[in-house]
Amino acid sequence: MKKTLLVILAIVIATVLVTVMVVKQQSGFTKVYTARVVRQDLTSIVSGTGQIKPKTYVNVGATSFGRITRLYVKEGDHVTKGQVLATVESTQPEASVEAQKATIEAAKTDIASFVAAEKTAEANVEHAKADLEQKRLDWERAQALYKDGIMARQDYEAKKAAYDLDVADVDQAVAQLNQAKANTESARGHLQMQQANLRSDQDALDKTVSNAPFDGIVTNLPVREGETVVVGIQNAEGSTLMTLADMSIVTAEVKVDETDIVNVQIGQSADVSVDAMPGKVFKGHVTLVGDQALLRSTGIATSQSTSGTEEAKDFKVVVTLDAPAGELRPGLSCTAKVSTARKPSVLVLPIQALTLHDPATDLQQSGGVQAASPSPSPVSSESSLVQGVFVAEKDKHGRLRAKFVPVTTGITGATEIEVLSGLDQGQEIVTGPYKTLRDLKNGSLLKRDKAKPAVSTTEGGS
Repeated sequence: MKKTLLVILAIVIATVLVTVMVVKQQSGFTKVYTARVVRQDLTSIVSGTGQIKPKTYVNVGATSFGRITRLYVKEGDHVTKGQVLATVESTQPEASVEAQKATIEAAKTDIASFVAAEKTAEANVEHAKADLEQKRLDWERAQALYKDGIMARQDYEAKKAAYDLDVADVDQAVAQLNQAKANTESARGHLQMQQANLRSDQDALDKTVSNAPFDGIVTNLPVREGETVVVGIQNAEGSTLMTLADMSIVTAEVKVDETDIVNVQIGQSADVSVDAMPGKVFKGHVTLVGDQALLRSTGIATSQSTSGTEEAKDFKVVVTLDAPAGELRPGLSCTAKVSTARKPSVLVLPIQALTLHDPATDLQQSGGVQAASPSPSPVSSESSLVQGVFVAEKDKHGRLRAKFVPVTTGITGATEIEVLSGLDQGQEIVTGPYKTLRDLKNGSLLKRDKAKPAVSTTEGGS
């Protein structure tokens, strides 16, 4: 029993000694995650969220007052241009059209009658002119005979009176012809007026039928058969029959943060993902970049807001899809990732490795020598802070130490950032944890943490 206790005691003492030696050996080391500076293609991405919208859509409004007698479509239906969508009661317009058609037929009959009277008047004029010509010849002979003393004065005056009477008859016949022509023109004018009235009545009748202005999808149908619609202001209750969207050209209308909008330009390529279609990406390009800042809380343009409260702002960006799918629907939530810059084969490092550091606080841990002051970086938000990374380098004893190196950066990708100066390919850099990186000192002893870093939204570039 005594031997057993001695063995157990010896094991406990050995374990304690080993633990103390391990702790002593690891004291002064900081566990960190590391990565290598690599060369790869890099694309700068600006993201925005919004919804799918058709480029062209229209509210089909009521063009006639009355009760809806028939709805030929339902919400979600595909329609073609000219297809009948709905009809409104049309008894009165139909009656007006029929009455006007009858009036026009009567007017045409009157015109035919006036044309016949005009022909008769023309014949009367020709007859009167012929009779006048005969009377003129008789009058001229009578003048010669009367001059020679052969004709009695009574007969002479009779010939003259007959000639004067025929002159009056011709004038009367011409006047009747002109009157007949005037009656014909008046009747034709009335016909034109009746035809114009018919077009007006026919237009009123046509407006009782609503047709699709283009190929599209019915996205909203706020009315039912039997309801009464009125001609009124667009979007007013009772004046809109349905909303029709042309889905041949589909856009993603998203909002981009004000800090990123300066990098977005028309023509840039974009990938659009729809929440309702996981795993599917639609290619597109930017077709509109808004110039009005929108308040994030309300979506109202800053120029229209009366509030002076400072808050985050967004800008509208429209991405037109290159090949929209038939299953897309207006209003679907989406995310657009716009490629604002693309560089092939550039040096990159993980964004979370970047930090702001004050070189004045750095002292080399070995020998107590103050670290050389790095050149200032223009990225710093304070004059004493410099943007850079901690490089993991071995000292002369083979121990891994942290060395702060100022870095100039370029475009930013999803998880990497371009290195313009300060680092070379293959160098090992400290990437985290975030809290450790924030408090890390120049010259600190390092120990690589082999555990997989936990995903954290706070571990990013400063």
